[in-house]
Amino acid sequence: RKTGKVLVVHEDNRFAGIAAEVMAIIMENAFDGLDAPVMRLTGPDVPAMPFNHVLEDAFMPNVEKILAKAKELAAY
Repeated sequence: RKTGKVLVVHEDNRFAGIAAEVMAIIMENAFDGLDAPVMRLTGPDVPAMPFNHVLEDAFMPNVEKILAKAKELAAY
């Protein structure tokens, strides 16, 4: 509630992931306290997470991706 902004980071698919449910709960219970839309950063919508470490690194949210999304949210 201090910033009025929320970024949900989840290491799974965007569609039908737990991040969507967390966002719904936040919207239901704290909508009036938000100064920006709730944003999420997730892995891409693919059938399964890759096991190859190079592909896994590309799939997973990392520090750079989180910072970029946080800056986008802060600028809102």
